[in-house]
Amino acid sequence: MEDRRKVLELFEEQKEFLDEKINFGIEQYRKGYADIVIRDKNGDIVQGVKVKLTQKSHEFKFGANLFMLDELETQEKNEAYKKYFADTFNMATLPFYWDATEPEKGRTRYDKDSEKLYRRPAIDLCIEFCKKHGIEPREHALAYEHFFPEWLYNASVPEEKIAIEKRYQEISERYKDTIPTIEVTNEMEWEKGRTAFYDEPDFVEWCFKLAEKYFPANQLVINEHTAAAWGDRCRATDKYYSYIEAAMLKGARIDAIGMQYHMFFRAEEEYPKTRMYYNPEMLYKHMDLYSNFGKPLQVTEVTVPAYSNDEQDEAIQAEIIEKLYSVWFSHPNVEQIIYWNLVDGYAAFADQGDMTSGENYYYGGLLRFDMTPKPAYYTIKNLIEKKWHTETEAVSDGSGKINFKGFYGEYDVQLEVDGKTVHTNIKLSSKGSNVFNIDL
Repeated sequence: MEDRRKVLELFEEQKEFLDEKINFGIEQYRKGYADIVIRDKNGDIVQGVKVKLTQKSHEFKFGANLFMLDELETQEKNEAYKKYFADTFNMATLPFYWDATEPEKGRTRYDKDSEKLYRRPAIDLCIEFCKKHGIEPREHALAYEHFFPEWLYNASVPEEKIAIEKRYQEISERYKDTIPTIEVTNEMEWEKGRTAFYDEPDFVEWCFKLAEKYFPANQLVINEHTAAAWGDRCRATDKYYSYIEAAMLKGARIDAIGMQYHMFFRAEEEYPKTRMYYNPEMLYKHMDLYSNFGKPLQVTEVTVPAYSNDEQDEAIQAEIIEKLYSVWFSHPNVEQIIYWNLVDGYAAFADQGDMTSGENYYYGGLLRFDMTPKPAYYTIKNLIEKKWHTETEAVSDGSGKINFKGFYGEYDVQLEVDGKTVHTNIKLSSKGSNVFNIDL
């Protein structure tokens, strides 16, 4: 079992470099200063007010996919799934796979009470859950050709474009004001498309230009698989980089760049297959490369395997996740990290194990099949709620002002004056002036 720790060797060899990059990056890019000026009802400044600031949420998005919402075998497991999701994450990826949202032409599955389809909960059900818990929904994906419906397979290119536009329009009318992040294309490297349009040279830019028409105020995202995003040569001639550049030069409005991070390798392959991916220097180089576009980066689908429920295996999974999240959080251009499957046994490759027991070969969830949290779950929760968290106290000075530095996000502001306690909220933003006037 000790041999498994070899996968961490590059993190350990580069520890000095890594610590410096992480500590500097988080302090520089994830925190900011704010001024709070306190006045009374007459507009006069008030000094000597005791102020306590407690961070309630992050501006940065930490999420997972919501594909097992009310999809588990028992109500008890469903409630546990919802609890653990809502207790930690502020973003959820929703399954807009076309073969699931419109399995038969003209028959859609958006409504909350739509018929069940495994790992594809109805979108309105997902939206309801997100709204209840203050979670931002994320769309995945408008034009993911590998999951286009069968009824489209024999359509001509003009017929397919008409159907795609109808889909865009329907989704726009229902969700454009609810879902800020719209993932337009995903995984364009399948060797063979299922529809005629996939092989056309204008597929990407056409899909993005159409998305701009129907989602003018939304963030439009491109997304690609792990090897393309992190495993290529890290040059401007890499395939993913090149086709982003080409699409943008042809007029596609790409607002953010998605980079999957699935370590879908068997245990016996883990060490050789992860050398590129568990290399901090190369991780930063890839993020720097794609930052040349001047667009935010999103780590859209993360899977780190434990390979078993053995205590040491789970501890290594948690350690890898802590290091990776710290690297990504420290980079100025990254704005989202989305872990993929919250729970073991209901994901890709599960058919290679025993679904009745939740066995599969990579154990890539943050919860075990019985819904108990792994160390990896608590690692992410601890980073978000403790390590990357601000609580501070101050007293307003002679100008009625306090100044503090904290992680970007929403804060509860508690003020004590004249024997009374008053609460209000402020949002410390990486994009704002962060000067707040509080009137007592």
